[in-house]
Amino acid sequence: MQGFGIFGSAIVALIVLAAFKNAIIADVTAVDYCWRIVLGVGAVPGLAALYFRLTIPETPRYTMDVEKDVNKATTDITSYLQKDDASGEGEDAGNHVEVPKASWSDFVSYFGKWNNGKVLLGTAMSWFALDIAFYGIGLNNGIILSAIGYADTHEPDLGERAYNSLKNMAVGNIIITIMGTIPGYWVTVAFVDSWGRKPIQLMGFAVLTVLFIVMGAAFTPLKEHSIPAFIVLFTLLQVF
Repeated sequence: MQGFGIFGSAIVALIVLAAFKNAIIADVTAVDYCWRIVLGVGAVPGLAALYFRLTIPETPRYTMDVEKDVNKATTDITSYLQKDDASGEGEDAGNHVEVPKASWSDFVSYFGKWNNGKVLLGTAMSWFALDIAFYGIGLNNGIILSAIGYADTHEPDLGERAYNSLKNMAVGNIIITIMGTIPGYWVTVAFVDSWGRKPIQLMGFAVLTVLFIVMGAAFTPLKEHSIPAFIVLFTLLQVF
């Protein structure tokens, strides 16, 4: 659903810009209101999610591991598997047990062994490298669109130029999301159980590595001679 969230944010930006079009053209500082509104609207679904998270029942694992109520956890699991309404059952004190608490010494003793530690290190470093590259680009789509000339406008009036540039960025983000981000998420949803999580993860890392190297090495030639090729590669980044 993250893809739809990204898509929704671009739609909100486009709507807010349209609402403030005349104000921006008259006074370019009206753009200040736009980003504040876009940012504020983004908090609304977050607050809705927070409300539902605070009101849904806890998972059996939480009930057992944190609340130490084994009977209630068992009841929750049974009611889920049987699709029965188990309300009223397991609401008593239950069977509370002491579960050994995890400690730093447990962490060190387990991951201190190379066979275990290398898995954590490899996974963490792969995601760390991905986050720097992917979010560095994803959060700056507008800058990328400007760099390739998509968001450039040539109106003499500063307000008109600012409005059209920001509108092009919003439209560009919508196009990128529809062509790359959303299909990438849902291809994974469709094939994750048949291909397997690890193969899909390794494929994504491998393809992104190649694409980042190509785009980084050939950024200037692509920008100067082949904007369509750059857009195709940039969209593939979002897919993978």
